Amino acid sequence: MSTQSIADRLGHSFADPILLRTALTHRSFGTPNNERLEFLGDGILDCVIAAALYASFPELPEGDLSRLRANLVRQDALHRLALELSLGEVLRLGEGELKSGGAERPSILADALEALFGAVYLDAGFDAAATTVLRLYAPLLDALTPGKVRKDAKTGLQEWLQGRKKPLPRYVLLDASGAAHAQSFTVACELDDPPLRTLGQGSSRRSAEQNAAEQAMKALNT
Repeated sequence: MSTQSIADRLGHSFADPILLRTALTHRSFGTPNNERLEFLGDGILDCVIAAALYASFPELPEGDLSRLRANLVRQDALHRLALELSLGEVLRLGEGELKSGGAERPSILADALEALFGAVYLDAGFDAAATTVLRLYAPLLDALTPGKVRKDAKTGLQEWLQGRKKPLPRYVLLDASGAAHAQSFTVACELDDPPLRTLGQGSSRRSAEQNAAEQAMKALNT
């Protein structure tokens, strides 16, 4: 598969093909890579999805809208969309990342898709980027049922504690190891009342915190 085929699937014709190539270049391959574009695309994705939800669900309060957005912009959703684009087939990865299965790693695919959103923005502006995001996200947006969206573990834990007037949890980073392109994080979730300490691991600090919170919720509900 060619990089042009990805552009075709995105529905955007790049005036500057270098932006497309950079968006598909992982940092393990060298520089320039897609890290800065991923940062930009992340912000664009948040804004576009927030606006779409605001328009689609005029009766929903802020908390419900935030949960819907969190479910749509999280790594799982981005990974699913990246797989549908066959994004892993055209990513430029370093030799070590290729051998370790980087082309199938959810975090790498999710970041690359966000980088593509950033690349479209730089190539043609916000409206073009928003059109691209909404085209890809249309099936997910159409399938939303607000009342059935599962809260993320950190939100659920915080609300459980607040509802019982108990102190909020602390998240403590215990370890960050591995090469820059394949890190592993270990985080502790600590509660004062009831006294509890659970551990979580993930490929990012955020995912490790979510896993630690999920373990805490399981312990509290047993």
